[in-house]
Amino acid sequence: MPTLVRSKPRGSAPAPARARSRSTIVVPGNEGVKVVRACTIRKPAAELCSFWRRFENLAQIIEHPVTIVAHSETESRWSVSAPGKNRAEWSATIINDKPNELIAWRSLEGADVPNAGSVRFEAAPGDEGTEVTVSFEYNPPGGKLGAFLSKMTGEEAGQQVTEALRRFKALMEAGEIPTTEGQPVGEPQRSKMKKKGGKP
Repeated sequence: MPTLVRSKPRGSAPAPARARSRSTIVVPGNEGVKVVRACTIRKPAAELCSFWRRFENLAQIIEHPVTIVAHSETESRWSVSAPGKNRAEWSATIINDKPNELIAWRSLEGADVPNAGSVRFEAAPGDEGTEVTVSFEYNPPGGKLGAFLSKMTGEEAGQQVTEALRRFKALMEAGEIPTTEGQPVGEPQRSKMKKKGGKP
């Protein structure tokens, strides 16, 4: 989530330039849309965090077309499909990195979709693997109205994150992401389609 700017006591020395840049509010006020999604994956946190930390890997689990280019250990460039627009682009920087526990980021100035958030890796109850929680806030094109229209057209960010986590879980646990494309229609589904007057 975005880091809030805290007021400084009088007479305090100004913060270093780097610290000031990291405390900038990316999504001001209540303009942003907040998303929190989680799932449990039966794999060690170290393995999951290592995959996520190489941002280019995320293109495998994001269903919509996305291009991710890492420019350094902390900065990357994102280009994704967006409703009502061909692409949305932004540069992001990591603001907190705790190995096997947490990766937090925020977009840099000039982003088409200002955003900030984190992904946490915590031990799941009962030694059942790792609970992965994605939390972020973003300012959609068109503000709240844009977010509403995105939800109506199935492009809402919460839905995309849920699907990405589902694909991440499948890839990590089974080594592949299942797909129904090209598979024959089973008998239960065929019966339903016949009742509706459709073709199997």
